[in-house]
Amino acid sequence: MALVHKLLNGTYILRKCLKPSVASCPFLGTRSADYCSSSLEKPAAAPGKASSQRKTEGNLEGHHQREVALDITSPEDKPEVSFDKAIKEEIKDHFRRLKNDIVNHWIGPEGRPLHEVLMEQAKVVWQFRGKEDLDKWIVTSDKAIGGRSEVFLKMGKSNRSALLYGTLSSEAPQDGESDRSGYCAMISKIPRGPFERKTFYDWSQFNTLYLRVRGDGRPWMVNIREDMDIIQRKDQMYSYFMFTRGGPYWQEVKIPFSKFFFSNRGRIRDAQYQLLLDKISSIGFTLADKVDGPFFLEIDFIGVFTDPAHTEEFAYENSPELSPRLFK
Repeated sequence: MALVHKLLNGTYILRKCLKPSVASCPFLGTRSADYCSSSLEKPAAAPGKASSQRKTEGNLEGHHQREVALDITSPEDKPEVSFDKAIKEEIKDHFRRLKNDIVNHWIGPEGRPLHEVLMEQAKVVWQFRGKEDLDKWIVTSDKAIGGRSEVFLKMGKSNRSALLYGTLSSEAPQDGESDRSGYCAMISKIPRGPFERKTFYDWSQFNTLYLRVRGDGRPWMVNIREDMDIIQRKDQMYSYFMFTRGGPYWQEVKIPFSKFFFSNRGRIRDAQYQLLLDKISSIGFTLADKVDGPFFLEIDFIGVFTDPAHTEEFAYENSPELSPRLFK
């Protein structure tokens, strides 16, 4: 009888203390329970302590709910991707740029009064003060034809210049077609207007190219391209040499535009033509001195200016035999 009484008493206590807590633990299912033992219950606390304890538990529960809310992202908060909206915004931006170009055209060149432009003696076209200035340039090397040269472009110290560096290799690619290699180049991107319309630089009122550079003693080729849409003339450019001194000091390079000679596919042409300064599309720097090894060229800015002491119009002569159409 005593054994039966203990079993019945234990069953009653267990039925009273086993309370399912599905709401607090939904991932455990209906089998989860909040076990408690009446023999292990803590003594009742004072009213003040009980209220502070309930306040602390409430704060912890609220903090836990906030953490859960931060971890769970609502489907309504997901960013919507609309291609139609993106296209409309792009078209609006191009029309806005077109409006600015029209207004600036009526005001004057580049949106400045005409008398101010005519009185201008010097102008900085490219300078390097941030990553957005590097985005206006592209670098290339003989890797495009299977060579081993490498070239990189990054910002210099204190973000006040551009550093062009790499390794030159004159080893010819093993493709059975190319027998020469070894060049690295840095070329400015063609300026674009509204709706990706090609624009150009007008340097007709200047007569000299002005650069501030610092190199390692290597000779570079400065190349200028005109804005030409004819396919047959896409490889034509005007070039001149730039000799760097080397060392830690900056040097200012001034090259008159009359000194630039006409070339096609890297070969100097017999018939020379004068550079048209009112339609300049890009400028570039090429290293191809056949000296394998590392190199660097640091550029502060590239500009143009008017040298009153320079009166030469064209430095090269032509003959009727070489260019008869010039003497008609």
